[in-house]
Amino acid sequence: MLDLTMTINGAAATSTTWSTVVDPATEEPVGRVPDCTPEQLDDAMTAAQNAFPAWAADLEQRRAAMEACAVALDHAAEELGELTTREQGMPLTVAVASARGAASSFRRYAALELPTETVQNDESALVRIERRPVGVVAAIKPWNFPLGMAIGTIAPAFRAGCPVVVKPSPFTPLATLRLGEILRDHLPPGVLTVVSGGDDLGRAMTSHPVPRAISFTGSVAAGRSVNIAAAADLKRVLLELGGNDPAIVLDDVDPATVAESLFWPTFSNAGQICKAIKRLYVPESMHEEIVEALAERARAVRVGRGTEPSVEMGPINNRPQYERVRELVAEAVDGGATVAAGGTAPDGPGLFFEPTVLTDLADDARIIEEEQFGPALPVLPYSDVAEAVRKANATNFGLGASVWSNDPLRAAAVATQLEAGTVWVNTHGPIGSTAPFQGVKSSGLGSANGIWSVYAFTDIRTVYQARSGANVYQAPEAVATTTELGTEG
Repeated sequence: MLDLTMTINGAAATSTTWSTVVDPATEEPVGRVPDCTPEQLDDAMTAAQNAFPAWAADLEQRRAAMEACAVALDHAAEELGELTTREQGMPLTVAVASARGAASSFRRYAALELPTETVQNDESALVRIERRPVGVVAAIKPWNFPLGMAIGTIAPAFRAGCPVVVKPSPFTPLATLRLGEILRDHLPPGVLTVVSGGDDLGRAMTSHPVPRAISFTGSVAAGRSVNIAAAADLKRVLLELGGNDPAIVLDDVDPATVAESLFWPTFSNAGQICKAIKRLYVPESMHEEIVEALAERARAVRVGRGTEPSVEMGPINNRPQYERVRELVAEAVDGGATVAAGGTAPDGPGLFFEPTVLTDLADDARIIEEEQFGPALPVLPYSDVAEAVRKANATNFGLGASVWSNDPLRAAAVATQLEAGTVWVNTHGPIGSTAPFQGVKSSGLGSANGIWSVYAFTDIRTVYQARSGANVYQAPEAVATTTELGTEG
């Protein structure tokens, strides 16, 4: 049993009450974490606010500190990866890669330049547009990729000049708390705060008067609540919410080849990825072949504890999500769906669920209409592409979507009809380090990744510099004109 500490004002912090974290592969306790009190949260926010002016003012200091953080994370990658696997369940190789990616993120964002745009440069004025840090950022992060999701806010916020107060999911707080323990020796006090607790703590962070921006990743329902609470203080919000991503296969592919390419974009991390494929639309003429190819691949997957060599898929992370996936699959089967592969939990302890391929589903099955966020894929036949596009778009979600074809131009033409923040052709999931990632409709607000992540934590400032000898003060008639145009402040 590990006992980890929070990081508040650059120092270790415990509490009078503690919560236990369990390993989803065994459902046995693996660690304890302190429950942040309201008084500790106030102290954390005050420390972050006090750290803001100096942190925002010195870019070179921030870059040096971020490099020191990257070096520390390189050294701790194995430790952080093991913690992640024990609390989240993912294969150890994936968890260690996520930790190494965190170090790379610090270096990448530290090197980013924020351009100053000149919009006017003539005899009357020089007008520049600058980006200034918004202030303290409160980050509330999920359990599917705990370390990567935390760094996805911390690194760009640091580059912008913002201190961060981060709360990991109560299901997966260990690696993030350890992150705070490691990095607090390399950062000024208050710049990085890591607190632990449940939903009440998240609500307190969102409504707290200090943060000027909220970064939240989670369900649509929770995202709406965050947005409403943040509106009271006109806080900036960056919401990455759910996805029910469709993939459309066109009729010119080889069924076996495309099934292999579709499999891991669906079942990586036991399907617990917002942008994973959640619905698969295939032509009626090759439906049976694709279903069987996916089912054969699913039956070959080694499901087990993430620390075991050669395991490809770990457990579902927590009991509520495990029960939800089981319920959605059972409801589909009760409604007439056929289980081509999987559909049950293996014998033994742990929250394991076999990779599941479903067919013959009713159009209104919940596993089609809702995000399952687990290792279960409905495969749905279509008669023409227009029908597939219509059904793919018939959702309040709009995170990602993909189209698969031997003709990339044909696939791209279909992809442009899909209502999603990101569309892929002949792949699904990769973003890279320079492209923005965002949802439309109910899948989110704001853009993450690359320079867009930094912009999310900045305000625009216009600097208007009158030229020497220019008429600095406007005549009364000019003032009236600008007022009519709505440009007077």
